[in-house]
Amino acid sequence: MASTMSRRTFVAAIPLLLAACQSQQSSTVQAGLTPLADGTPDYATAYAARTDGGFSIPAIQYQKFDPKYLRQVVFYPSKYPSGTIVVDPGSKYLYLIQPGGRAIRYGIGVGRAGFAWNGEAEIRFKREWPKWFPPDEMIERDPKLAKYRDGQDGGPSNPIGARGLYLWQGNKDTLYRIHSTNQPSSIGTNASSGCIRMWHQDIIDLYNRVNVGAKVVVLG
Repeated sequence: MASTMSRRTFVAAIPLLLAACQSQQSSTVQAGLTPLADGTPDYATAYAARTDGGFSIPAIQYQKFDPKYLRQVVFYPSKYPSGTIVVDPGSKYLYLIQPGGRAIRYGIGVGRAGFAWNGEAEIRFKREWPKWFPPDEMIERDPKLAKYRDGQDGGPSNPIGARGLYLWQGNKDTLYRIHSTNQPSSIGTNASSGCIRMWHQDIIDLYNRVNVGAKVVVLG
């Protein structure tokens, strides 16, 4: 009798197991990731080395990082509409709001002590492999950067990296950016001068999803 009940329970559970697997695969695809046979994300491919815009992007040694910083879809009810970017500096997460109470979550690096900021802005410009113009305040702190006053050409050694999202408040440039970094180990830390850092592979994914004019909310 117990054996019969066990088989019945197993058979009854099959639809639930299949539904859970399909849900996991759907979330993986939504995050721009390829699901493996078991439905888990193929991070080895997502964070592999690649060529972009004529430049070589190195692989991310994602196994060395806390899995929470890897790109993934999470349950994240929000009052903001789909397409809004919400940055949580405390948790080192960037959320791209999706329909149905979900969000694509990315690990980030944020401003170190004295350089953090919060508030609302919008994406005024999007740039691929942009020039970097260090602010005057940064040059004052590090005079060696004066040689880049007229801009450092885009490329792997450029601090802005593969993509830049330029944040404005009204008609004022905040001078803050969401961009990739040539210091991948800084993800999950307070290391920047206020900008939001991402891995190259993640900023490319985000860049392809967001539009100019998208709202950005940086939590306090």
